[in-house]
Amino acid sequence: MAIKLYVGGLPYSTTDTELKDAFAAAGTVTSASIVTDRETRRSRGFGFVEMDTEEMANAAIEMFHDKEFGGRRLTVNIARPKEDRPQREFRPRQQW
Repeated sequence: MAIKLYVGGLPYSTTDTELKDAFAAAGTVTSASIVTDRETRRSRGFGFVEMDTEEMANAAIEMFHDKEFGGRRLTVNIARPKEDRPQREFRPRQQW
């Protein structure tokens, strides 16, 4: 079962392929994706990497957490499930 890792502090110029290639040094990467802004399509500076096994995920954490990557210090840990947030209430803008 693949283990999903959160990778924060990425340089904004990092691509999915660069992220996947870097983490391949720790083992088999199932997938790698950079999170982008919906409107601008620019990187938000973090992403997710799925490693093939828990051992490979732990090796990646040890290899990359708090280490420099592209001039920035990374945060790498096991990804937590997205928390359920209450639905935002739609309020139309007031017309003046």
